[in-house]
Amino acid sequence: MTSSQHGGIIFRLLGFLVLCLFVGMVYMVRKPLLRAAATFWIVQDRIEPAEAIIVIGDDNLTSDRAAEAATLFRAGWAPQVVASGRMLRPYVSVADFIARDLETQGVPTSAIVRFSHRANNTLEEAEGLQVLITQKGWHRILLVTSNYHTRRARYIFRKVLPETVRLELVGAPDSQFQPDTWWTSRQSRKLFFLEAVGYLEAVWELRDRHDERSPKRAALATLSQAFSDCHVT
Repeated sequence: MTSSQHGGIIFRLLGFLVLCLFVGMVYMVRKPLLRAAATFWIVQDRIEPAEAIIVIGDDNLTSDRAAEAATLFRAGWAPQVVASGRMLRPYVSVADFIARDLETQGVPTSAIVRFSHRANNTLEEAEGLQVLITQKGWHRILLVTSNYHTRRARYIFRKVLPETVRLELVGAPDSQFQPDTWWTSRQSRKLFFLEAVGYLEAVWELRDRHDERSPKRAALATLSQAFSDCHVT
């Protein structure tokens, strides 16, 4: 065996050992890394008094978003709560279910605004709520959504709402997504990866939001106007 061949084997062996060491280190710190990945999606703004609390759909089966909004209402952070949700049938919507959940949590019917819409995603829902917020003349909003959804929701709503509207995000602890152990649950893994895809999609769709010459901006404005026909009670 020549010296060059001998040296090549040694370098390959060293490379293999370095790779094994790297994999071992990643394995040892995998849980902190996975926790950090989940924490990235969770944001919490400083809560300040507002004119309305908005609960966006879809809430989960344990109504965690509605519960968080009701807690904020009972604490006196805002005098009204908006139950926002897509239509399920011509006669019922997710907003109706959220409104009922709010009532069971102690929010009086007179303080609940039902906002039923036909949005297919958070961006379209934000466009619809922009119309409602403008109609109501609100300038300070508390937006309640699931913890894992807060970063994407804040990004979208702050892009959509005018600068005159102050928005704070409130993350509701979600029974289907535990940041410390999300990788152990199939449902949590699904939520995590869907959120990652959804955030990237939102960044792409809103990349030219502030460009007044953008044809897409005009299309979104048209969509906003269409939402004015949504059912609000």
